[in-house]
Amino acid sequence: MHRFFEQLSSRIIAPFMGESSRNSKVWPCRCGQSLFFRNSQCLACNALLGYQPEESRLTSLQPGPYAGTWTLDADPDSGLFRRCANLDTAAACNWLLPANDHDSLCIACSLNRTIPDLSAPDNPERWRKVEIAKRRLVAQLITLGLQVIPKTVDEDTGLAFDFIGVDLEGNAPMTGHANGLITLDIKEADDAHREQVRAAMHEPYRTLLGHFRHEVGHYYWDRLIANGPWLGSFRNLFGDERASYAEALDRHYQQGAPLDWPQQYVSAYATMHPWEDWAETWAHYLHMMDAVDTALGFGMSAREMDFDYQPFPTSTLYDPEHPGGEAFLSFVNAWIELAGMLNELSRSMGQPDFYPFVLPAPAIAKLHFIHLVIQQAGGRADEVLAL
Repeated sequence: MHRFFEQLSSRIIAPFMGESSRNSKVWPCRCGQSLFFRNSQCLACNALLGYQPEESRLTSLQPGPYAGTWTLDADPDSGLFRRCANLDTAAACNWLLPANDHDSLCIACSLNRTIPDLSAPDNPERWRKVEIAKRRLVAQLITLGLQVIPKTVDEDTGLAFDFIGVDLEGNAPMTGHANGLITLDIKEADDAHREQVRAAMHEPYRTLLGHFRHEVGHYYWDRLIANGPWLGSFRNLFGDERASYAEALDRHYQQGAPLDWPQQYVSAYATMHPWEDWAETWAHYLHMMDAVDTALGFGMSAREMDFDYQPFPTSTLYDPEHPGGEAFLSFVNAWIELAGMLNELSRSMGQPDFYPFVLPAPAIAKLHFIHLVIQQAGGRADEVLAL
């Protein structure tokens, strides 16, 4: 038992030892304390902190030469910055923006078109939870190199969010995406409400971050697939999106998913229409990329565990001959092993599975397709695979 804890300790502290360690999800304060994505102040030395989205890093701050300006301990020569105006609101945003930016809000907060009515007693806490999830989404999109353009900059192709409640007639809003506008019923931030909906919809998984990753998948389908060079390949892999969405929706809720859906799709909902298959697979891709990156950043690995998982062969990829195929396949197989380990950890705490899904071979091809689309658009997805 002593040997077990000795080995465990060495693995946990590994990311903090040496300059070559991988620490994309943990950063050092100037005092040496470890900092995490949501922190706005160091708990050890009380240094003020800020997240710089362009460099995907959290850093302690030093007062700048002008009121309200700051320099970065991580890169003192990078210029002056301001903290987001939503820092002192219920959103508690810890992001930074260049001091010469004309906006007072960071890139993540500038995407908000409508925020909830904060005079309602429960809404400040709901908004805080929503913003935490949205910032994680936006940070990942930027890290992958994808364009994040607010509708205030480009109404036609930009992105925006409405976080709203019931209307004057008492009707709850429908969560969804339309022409770059993502709408979320603010009650989704209530854990009890969300669990009730999850159970009623027979969903294995329902989170705010999952909502955002799914809906933003629809947005990027419009930006990266529609009327572009990838459209023919999309139709060959996911199906023809020109099929009636309304009819597909009715059929899905009247008949449910085909019985053999686990052999073809990442989820039952993905069977409904090619657009939903894309959005569900896109969300799973973002889940996998972020979780594996985080795990490796903290020195976690399932590689030394003895799992009876058969690794996927290169033939399951969308393009088995692609030069980056082996790296992507290593990522997928690492995810399968890591998810198995994390599911067992969840069960040991009496919690539902961390990842309550099983990826079939056809879904691997779709995930690889999405990876290639994102890599071509942003140029940085392969960097995340450099494990």
